[in-house]
Amino acid sequence: IANMVWAYATVGHSSPHLFDKAVEVALPRLCEFNSQEIANTVWAYATVGYSSPLLFDKAAEVVLPRLCEFKNQEISNTVWAYSVFNFPSSSEFGTHPDLVRLIVSSIDKFD
Repeated sequence: IANMVWAYATVGHSSPHLFDKAVEVALPRLCEFNSQEIANTVWAYATVGYSSPLLFDKAAEVVLPRLCEFKNQEISNTVWAYSVFNFPSSSEFGTHPDLVRLIVSSIDKFD
């Protein structure tokens, strides 16, 4: 799922039917996604501008307890994706103390 939506976003193709179906399939399984799959999925939706509050709300629930698993690029892509949309979860995610602490403590490692 993650690779598919990433590929479509990479070539700039937003298929509403495909992105709707991907959310439907991904939501119950999002906790099984690894950090790269989560980051790539939210990045893809943000890249094509396809709004999915349900996806972003669920991703925030899954990501925050697992921040230590995320590499710098995955954190950057995820934070950027949340900044694209103005969902309530975006504000909560972007200012979450654990996320801010992680970014501050590793800022010198970001490219």
